[in-house]
Amino acid sequence: MTDLSNRTIAVLATNGVEQVELTEPVKALKAASARVVVVSPDGGQIQGMNHAEKGDMLTVDQDLASVSPDRFDGLVLPGGVANPDYLRVNPQAVQFVRHFVQAGKPIAAICHGPWTLIEADGVRGRRMTSWPSLRTDLTNAGAVWEDKSVVVDGPLVTSRKPDDLADFCREAIRAFGADNQTRRAA
Repeated sequence: MTDLSNRTIAVLATNGVEQVELTEPVKALKAASARVVVVSPDGGQIQGMNHAEKGDMLTVDQDLASVSPDRFDGLVLPGGVANPDYLRVNPQAVQFVRHFVQAGKPIAAICHGPWTLIEADGVRGRRMTSWPSLRTDLTNAGAVWEDKSVVVDGPLVTSRKPDDLADFCREAIRAFGADNQTRRAA
């Protein structure tokens, strides 16, 4: 297993996040010894979802307004329909994501999570996957969409849905563990 003890990973989410797409990557990253920080524009707690049903209230570690993306080595963008839809119209959230895109830092996005990447200009020319309903959005934004459980394109890791979480977590950990030279070359 990759040791991420020297990595700090942000998980950007808000109300309406698909609960398991937040909790499972957090659990896997912590098992790999990463420091994981759940960041949200809402602070406090956010509403998790289990598909269309309300899930648990999930604890946020830091409010987006009080955190700099410079302190993180990578970013996880969980899905759920409402979560990325809210984030992609929040200029501060888009700028936070854009930092990772422009810096070439690893980003792992699942399900509807790539919606926020579109707003942050992070998909053009990238091979990606997502929840099937985002295919046209991603293609129109310049991505090459593939129907696979996980697609890795340089520092970008994407998956389609909760059923793909094992593959997603494995490849996200691998991407977050890559040394800086490997990331820049990708």
